[in-house]
Amino acid sequence: MTISEAAAVLGAEVLQDAFEDAPLSGAYTSDLLSDVMANAKDGGALITIQAHKNTVAVATLVNITAIIICNNRPVPEDMIASARDEGIAVIRTRENQYTVSGKLWELMHQ
Repeated sequence: MTISEAAAVLGAEVLQDAFEDAPLSGAYTSDLLSDVMANAKDGGALITIQAHKNTVAVATLVNITAIIICNNRPVPEDMIASARDEGIAVIRTRENQYTVSGKLWELMHQ
């Protein structure tokens, strides 16, 4: 499943669309950025409510290709600009992290 396909299935809004629409290798759900650095896998999506540019910096360190912001959190422009510079997709959904995690897990394991 590509990043765009995941966004469509989730009914999510793509806030930063200057990215390579690569297949997702998985996903990791966390709001603790040090946890993301220690445990997220290369080429996956990060499911979080952390909507700030430090999230992009962490995603860059572990080669996250998409950040999915849950609960319809506002996303500041500096986060979007930073993600654009790094080629990381930023997607926003109204759903919570539990729901998004479950949907992506099911879709990736069909």
